[in-house]
Amino acid sequence: MTDQPTPQQVWNEMLRGNARFVAGEPLHPRQDVERRSELARAQTPRAALFGCSDSRLAAEIIFDKGLGDLFVVRNAGQVNSSSVIGSLEYAVAVLNVSLIVVLAHDECGAVRAAIDSTRMDAPTLPANIWRQIAPIVPAARRVLTADPEATPETLDAEQVGREHLRDTVSDMLHASELISGRVASGSLAIVGANYRLVDGTVAPEIIVGPATTP
Repeated sequence: MTDQPTPQQVWNEMLRGNARFVAGEPLHPRQDVERRSELARAQTPRAALFGCSDSRLAAEIIFDKGLGDLFVVRNAGQVNSSSVIGSLEYAVAVLNVSLIVVLAHDECGAVRAAIDSTRMDAPTLPANIWRQIAPIVPAARRVLTADPEATPETLDAEQVGREHLRDTVSDMLHASELISGRVASGSLAIVGANYRLVDGTVAPEIIVGPATTP
């Protein structure tokens, strides 16, 4: 598609929207009756976003976007699964998005649960909750191993969250030939970013593909 925006253009738009949100000057674009009618038969989102289900992580608000702008996939702790990868592949292959944002955040309950599960006296979790947080545990163990004096009680949850974010991006690339192929061709970028709950800023931690932070 000749008029398809580049990954850099889409990422710049996302950053501008976040800056408006942080400044308390959102535009709330494309949220009117006309936009609803325009989207009734088709969608053409600019980016896909895979984020945590946390109620404080509302993607369209954080990036000051409107209806039809973002294709959003969420679960607790932004943990990869076949349904997540399939949904993102749909966004890339069918909807032609040129950017995937993987959005983590501080004070993540799933990350804290993964850290707590490494305690010797950790209680047994319900099976489905354990399966959800288990992919985060390797990041917690790596951070623990790196600091001989660290314990699950003193571990820096934000550091674990950043490790897990990088794991998520890496695992996504390994799990999907379609996504990794688009990145290799230069038509897709993946940005792994961390959202700060208090000030509202989105800070990139890892960028794969043709995008940078201005």
